Amino acid sequence: MDKALIFDVQGFSVHDGPGSRTLIFLAGCPLRCAWCSNPEGLELKQKVMFVGKKCKRSKYECTRCVDACPHGAISVDDAEKEAPVILDHDVCDSCRTFECTKACYAEAIKLSGTWMTVDEVKDVVLRDRKYWSDGGGVTFSGGEALMQHEFVRTVAKWCREQRIHTAIETTAFADRSVFMDTMQHIDFAFIDVKHMDSDRHLEKTGVCNETILGNISALAQSDWPGRLILRMPVIRGYNDGDENIRALADFMNGLGLYEVNILPFHRLGDSKYKQLGKSYEYSEETPTSEDKLEHIQDLFIEQGIACYVAEEVLY
Repeated sequence: MDKALIFDVQGFSVHDGPGSRTLIFLAGCPLRCAWCSNPEGLELKQKVMFVGKKCKRSKYECTRCVDACPHGAISVDDAEKEAPVILDHDVCDSCRTFECTKACYAEAIKLSGTWMTVDEVKDVVLRDRKYWSDGGGVTFSGGEALMQHEFVRTVAKWCREQRIHTAIETTAFADRSVFMDTMQHIDFAFIDVKHMDSDRHLEKTGVCNETILGNISALAQSDWPGRLILRMPVIRGYNDGDENIRALADFMNGLGLYEVNILPFHRLGDSKYKQLGKSYEYSEETPTSEDKLEHIQDLFIEQGIACYVAEEVLY
């Protein structure tokens, strides 16, 4: 695959693998986690997003997007001062020409991602490389990077040839051959485990966990020489109970895995749901308390697991 849909590229990332890194967010994900902070990356298609605070309608009575849309999907409601332009996202989702994004000079209406070629990504990596500290590299994230695994493998293989360190943040929800073939070009991996109970996993992510746990087991038992850290987003009332924590610790101990990274819940993706015209189940949820994070960390440590909280991963 020569092109991939990428919804963000962040330079100088320091929380997604060792050193300063170029972080590539690839669109498409087979999971539908209710708390997802990157909803614009769930589908392997470009989505129209509306950033109300950038809209100039109130100031200049602009109607450029309304005039440009050939589908009648955009209207104006001047009573809504903060977001006077209204998009019918059901109609927008079927659009493939995106005239409104070209017409909006304020970039209040934008696309969720850009199709980039392998060579374009290489150019970004080589541009950033000169600014990396020792141990820097490239991290593939998402969405789910394995949804565009051919592209990831091509870029990762090139990185190896250039002696550039590679990392991936993944759900590991993929066919075994896709997963294992891709990992042969990866030096470091964060793999998410949302819940150890398959029914509970299905309840909030839309998929069961057997494929994920099976791929983790296969990787841990293979001759893959990279470093693997499991990750768990801490969701109150869902996966933060002692039983689930101990089940994950037991699973890890059985495979000789001794590092986990727990991620406190946050609502940083809330505005993106609004931009996509979607509701967010966790819009009123509060951040994970320090006491809860410390308790979970203690449970892992009791089971012989090194537990890193948030960005405190030791590289």
